[in-house]
Amino acid sequence: MAHRAGRPVGGGQGDRSGPDAAAGANARGPGPAKAARRRLVPWKPRSALTPAQLGRRKLATRGALAVCVVCVGALGYSVGEVLTYPGDESTAARLAGWAREHKLGVVVDKLENLQYELDPPKVGGTLPSEALARMKATAPAMPVHHQEVPLRSPMRPLVSPALPGEGVWRVLSTAHGEPVVQGTYVRPDGAHTSYQAAVAWVSAKRARFQLHPGLREPGGTFSVPPAIPQGSRTGLLATWNGGFKVTDGGSHGGFYLDGKTAGNLRDGAAAEVFYKDGSIGIGQWGRDMRMTPDVAGVRQCLELMVDNGRVVPDIDVDSKWGATDQSRMFVERSGVGVTAEGDVIMVVGQALTARTLAELMQQAGAVRAMPLDMNRAWPSFMSYDSASDPANPKPTNILDFGNPAERYYNQATRDFVAVYAK
Repeated sequence: MAHRAGRPVGGGQGDRSGPDAAAGANARGPGPAKAARRRLVPWKPRSALTPAQLGRRKLATRGALAVCVVCVGALGYSVGEVLTYPGDESTAARLAGWAREHKLGVVVDKLENLQYELDPPKVGGTLPSEALARMKATAPAMPVHHQEVPLRSPMRPLVSPALPGEGVWRVLSTAHGEPVVQGTYVRPDGAHTSYQAAVAWVSAKRARFQLHPGLREPGGTFSVPPAIPQGSRTGLLATWNGGFKVTDGGSHGGFYLDGKTAGNLRDGAAAEVFYKDGSIGIGQWGRDMRMTPDVAGVRQCLELMVDNGRVVPDIDVDSKWGATDQSRMFVERSGVGVTAEGDVIMVVGQALTARTLAELMQQAGAVRAMPLDMNRAWPSFMSYDSASDPANPKPTNILDFGNPAERYYNQATRDFVAVYAK
């Protein structure tokens, strides 16, 4: 019976509650609500099953539980292995790498985008006191001859007016008393003035270059170790990180060492090429260099950012430099290039986009340059001081990204480059 407007539901003449109403309802059988609930249950009650059906249900239930246990166990083992393998990477970096290896890269990208939106880089401001002191410290910390290798002319800063020491080259590592590895610091752009980028220069004529595999990236077994062990450190001048992962296709290229290839060496990809005489080349695979008997190693990553001395026209195309939209994020990035004389330029920065990374490498003198890795866990450049112990030189991070300077003295999970004095 319908109720009049304004009359409380459940009261008055229409109220049929009480023992008589309940008895009448029981006599008529279950109401529509109970019947609907019964229809929602996808299985029959135990009382309605025959003994044979009960046995089959028990078997199916136990089988489903066993599958769940196996899946959870396999997942736990896989994640546990990632969290406990050798190396200095953070838990967050390890879990992100595990997710990408298991086809969850889209999820990782979304989480990184969300983190960036919640905590974007600061606009304006000044450098922290520690960064200012680092920029001002241009005096050499080791004996230098300057007979054959002069200090480079100052690099024009990207922000005006320049800070003391900004763009001024200083000695990072020496070989036979010559400043074979030099570095400088600049602010990356006029908006993000509380961040630093570091630029390193390596004299290719006075150094030899060695590609090292990582323990997990690119995987496989090589005669070159995934670390620089004791007994192999004499003459060590510098190290820097590898590029995007080869194993999950992120690099859009391959890795070659010891006659073995991981992934596929792709024509058109940007490549670091290591030769058996210790020299290095950087350019486009298939155009500037290709596989020849004197090639010892190849590390490809995406495409050239600087070509023929100019930033490439499609530098702002997001899909070319990582996940969608991430090429425009101001995050930690690294890249490497080569000058017209064949010397190496390497850049790491705290708040760089694909464009500002490319512009920095060009500004430093690179005629061809390529991206390497990005985000806090991976960019790195270390210089080494052998003054106190030539067999075990002291490493120093050019910028601190949270990883120890001894990173490559321990087993590295990803590939890297080591530079030695000739």
